[in-house]
Amino acid sequence: MGERQGGRTRERTRRRLSTEERREELLAVGARLFASSAHEDVSIEQVAEIAGVSRGLLYHYFPTKNDFFAAVVERESRRMLRLTAAVPGVPVREQLTSGLDCFLEYVESHAQGFRAFHRAEAAGDPAVRRVYQEGLAAQERQILDALAADPEAASIAGDVPTLRIAVRGWLSFMVTVCLEWLAEEPRMPRDHVRDLCARALLGAITPPRDGHC
Repeated sequence: MGERQGGRTRERTRRRLSTEERREELLAVGARLFASSAHEDVSIEQVAEIAGVSRGLLYHYFPTKNDFFAAVVERESRRMLRLTAAVPGVPVREQLTSGLDCFLEYVESHAQGFRAFHRAEAAGDPAVRRVYQEGLAAQERQILDALAADPEAASIAGDVPTLRIAVRGWLSFMVTVCLEWLAEEPRMPRDHVRDLCARALLGAITPPRDGHC
């Protein structure tokens, strides 16, 4: 009897969730699974069982597993963009430390989502990879726009092709550093990782003196 009552209580709890809350719950489960397993090794049945919903309900929100994975990737992309948004009128160098602190706090506290986002690069589905590539491109544009709006960076912002390559390379560097950092035991202090990434970006975007390499 108690078990049936407990089941009815869980049903009522599920029914009280709004559509957005339920969707967010499912995406959080997906991030956890995709962070530790390849896309092809995660099943919709697993997700539904962990979330405590029927497979039919999961398909109601996401028509296919690829749609579900793409939504997980897009969710993490939006979150990273919000956390790393530039502050208008503040020089990039001044907000680099605080911006990296905020980003690394996200990486550490949402490690599963961060890993899941970057696992999308190896996904077999073109639509999933496209969502991932669009997320990286949005991060790149955000950094380039911040540099273009910074008077102190006028000397480097003019050389757009070189700057774009530098920023793209730095993003790849930072992803590798963060993934290695998450895998470390014991883990390197966050401020060490922040300073490493800051030096790498400043070195990448600073033109050589007198035109020499």
